[in-house]
Amino acid sequence: MPWRPLDGETFPTLGFHVADQMAEYLEYFVTREQLEFLIRLYEIDPLTCKRIKTRAIIQRPRGWGKSPNLGAIGISEALFEVVPDGWDADGQPVARPWSDLKTIINVPVTATSDDQVQNTWAPMLEMARLDALVNEFDVDPMDTFIGIPGGKIEPRTSSGRSIKGLPGQVAAIMDQTEEWVKGNGGLRLAQNIRNNSTKASGITIESPNAFTPGENSVAEASARDWDLIESGKYPDLAAARQILYDHREAPADTDPADRESLIAGLRYAYGDSSDHPDGCVIHEPPCEPGWAPIERQALAFLDTSNDPQVLRADFLNQITHATNSFVSQPELRAIQDLEKVISKTEPVTLGFDGSEGRKPGKGTADSTVLIGYSVTQKHLFQIGVWEQPDGPKGEGWRPPVLEIEAAVRQAFKDYNVVGFYADPSAGWAGHVKTWEAEYAKRFKVRMSRDEPIRWRQKDLARTTGTFDQLESAISAGKESITYDGSPELTSHFINARRDRRRSGYVLMKPEHDPDGSKIDAAWGAMFAYAAGIDALGAKLTKKKTAARRIY
Repeated sequence: MPWRPLDGETFPTLGFHVADQMAEYLEYFVTREQLEFLIRLYEIDPLTCKRIKTRAIIQRPRGWGKSPNLGAIGISEALFEVVPDGWDADGQPVARPWSDLKTIINVPVTATSDDQVQNTWAPMLEMARLDALVNEFDVDPMDTFIGIPGGKIEPRTSSGRSIKGLPGQVAAIMDQTEEWVKGNGGLRLAQNIRNNSTKASGITIESPNAFTPGENSVAEASARDWDLIESGKYPDLAAARQILYDHREAPADTDPADRESLIAGLRYAYGDSSDHPDGCVIHEPPCEPGWAPIERQALAFLDTSNDPQVLRADFLNQITHATNSFVSQPELRAIQDLEKVISKTEPVTLGFDGSEGRKPGKGTADSTVLIGYSVTQKHLFQIGVWEQPDGPKGEGWRPPVLEIEAAVRQAFKDYNVVGFYADPSAGWAGHVKTWEAEYAKRFKVRMSRDEPIRWRQKDLARTTGTFDQLESAISAGKESITYDGSPELTSHFINARRDRRRSGYVLMKPEHDPDGSKIDAAWGAMFAYAAGIDALGAKLTKKKTAARRIY
């Protein structure tokens, strides 16, 4: 018999059945919001009678209840009826446990540190010790693992023994993935977990708090995937259907300085876990008050010793930026212009930052970049970014010198280059000398008479002052500057962190991931912008001619 929808149903699901089992055996009673997540998580294809979701992300503020909720889901996957098994006489789905299909069952609860993994493991262990569960399913809850027939539920971290190749991984809980970065082994751990899940036809569930853009965390990568899905650019529509992304943050216009606005934003972010006496604001009719202390959280915003960006991420669930970020993602989005074209005669300046690569086993090399700036249109654009590939292909990588030299020559053919500033360190001093000899006659602006290209590194005041001017221009919006939205330039801008010096600040890599995060294109953009400022000072012509599109 095929699926027969009940009133209002748009797809079959085991979500209600899983919630009933949680209540019966775990004494865990889901909220309306958590039930909605279960309904979508356990969606069934009405034609194949198979579960659709293989990967889920639920992002909520701290204290919403993610950890105990995912602990209950982890136990459900290990023991309860969660595998579709056809339809009953009324056309409704029935299910059976994984134990009917597999001889080995494993459910790892994962994080990058022991402290993080305890967030989910502690409430999960408490539920596993309930008599109803122990007696019905022959569960053996120990401090370090929960024994189940045919396998176990256990905490795992990136610093512990490898999870690669774990058999029978029917589900995996990935906690606080906003902290999972290359530097702490989080990216490798996530990849191994997903591979295990694919092999066992299981599911992975992430529970991040709001991530900081530019940290290149697992949570940020998942958000990028969802952005591609929503924009219709995800490479595989079938794979896109397998992803459940559940994120809700306070409205962008929430004002922490306005108590009424802040309370409304907190109530929206926390949903039906909010303890506000009027209940939540996401359901109609409103649900009963929950447990999250909204008034107490609001007071935290008044404490000037607290970092406002951290508060926004933790309690409003807003994806913002680090306090010492050079620029924020919304600021970059506001100046993005994909339509501008550069004429062959309008004045253009170039910025170059080079890398000499990295010896095998010495980490990831810096990038080599060539960035352009239209003085007339106040527009930054990427000409070339050369980066070390990931994995074995990147071992012993060196920048492709001949290709880079060709790109510089082509830039001088394509554009009316009136200035070119470059960092000659990292093995490029000889090339800079060659470019100075070859192109100096074309320049209208120079770093110095004898060295027109070479950026004077000892002139720290010039460096810090230009970064400050560039940041001010970006903050001011499109009237002051635009850029081409190229992925590498965007990423490098977001990765960059301000490092204070006596005369101002320079840009450095983020402390959490100094090896994996690249910022070289931000430096290249600064060099090009500095030459552009000098060109404006020289009052070069702004006459426009036929435009040439940038690719």
